[in-house]
Amino acid sequence: MSEDLQYWVGFSRVPGIGPVRLRALLDHFGDIRQAWSASAATLRAIGFDRRTIETFLTLRNKLDLAGELARLFELGVTVLTWDSPDYPALLRAIPDPPPVLYVWGELLPQDEWALGVVGTRRATVYGREATRALVGGLAASGVTIVSGLAHGIDTHAHRVALDAGGRTIAVLGNGIDIIYPAENRKLAERIAGQGALVSEYPLGTRPESGNFPRRNRIISGLSLGVLVVEGTTRSGAMITADYAAEQGREVFAVPGNILNRTSTGPNQLIQQGAKLVTTIGDILEELNLTMVAEQTEAREIIPDNETEAVLLSHLSSEPIHVDELGRAAGLPISEVASTLTLMELKGKVRQVGGMNYVIAREAGVPYVVE
Repeated sequence: MSEDLQYWVGFSRVPGIGPVRLRALLDHFGDIRQAWSASAATLRAIGFDRRTIETFLTLRNKLDLAGELARLFELGVTVLTWDSPDYPALLRAIPDPPPVLYVWGELLPQDEWALGVVGTRRATVYGREATRALVGGLAASGVTIVSGLAHGIDTHAHRVALDAGGRTIAVLGNGIDIIYPAENRKLAERIAGQGALVSEYPLGTRPESGNFPRRNRIISGLSLGVLVVEGTTRSGAMITADYAAEQGREVFAVPGNILNRTSTGPNQLIQQGAKLVTTIGDILEELNLTMVAEQTEAREIIPDNETEAVLLSHLSSEPIHVDELGRAAGLPISEVASTLTLMELKGKVRQVGGMNYVIAREAGVPYVVE
């Protein structure tokens, strides 16, 4: 690790010194080491307030920077800074990129082809199915999925991307050594092995509510565009969409039921000019990533017999109960149930709970009820 890295880490631990103030320090001193040694008088001349100066001077005398670097090394965490050649180019281009990015896992050049996917923590069956249909296809096509590891749509987006063999990045609102929510520990380990977890917050930072709105700018900052699946008009997903618009990134939205509160956010975005999304092609074309999709052959769901063909003609992404399906197909329930069981094993359909079935647009990817 570079000797100067410890000073970047040190500044990340000082409340009140964010991207704007650190940039002012670097413009004045020329390098991070001299900035760390700044006197109180110089800080006042630059325009720092008294409280920030006192906090900085106090922490500067207390922090064990060498010990901090050693702990990061032990945890297998990489530290990227504004000076790092591997710092993500898309993120560097936003108005206030984080000076320090803690990374568990690995960021790769192909992660420049990234889409942020966000939504409500209380995802509906429709929201999960829309996420699976869109994220599964995008991830399989080579698009990296960026989200926030939260319950609901975020968690589902990460899992679908991983199950499709794609890459995914989780942006945390806490220290990289803390997994929140805790039940996503195994998911976080999978992400680290097939993508990365990133945070601008130093080790030990708790997941306080005030951290999450600001971390959303990183989700959009790492992405070419942001897709909002579900969420209210006052949700964190809408904050991410706002950041995306401010950063000049594309905003996409999945249209939803006008009577469902979780669809008010995406529907409002569409009214305001966001791209309405029903297929992965809507996203790939808008982002000029159609060549990525062409590298993956489309998989068709081909019936093996007449009974499967009849059932498939009555199945869609909308859940349908086995009894209703039997009546629509004009087939005995016993035959319908046994055929659906075989079709589920083949990856052609999925049961989404309560004997309700949907067609499996992404073959071979198991459905998980959260």
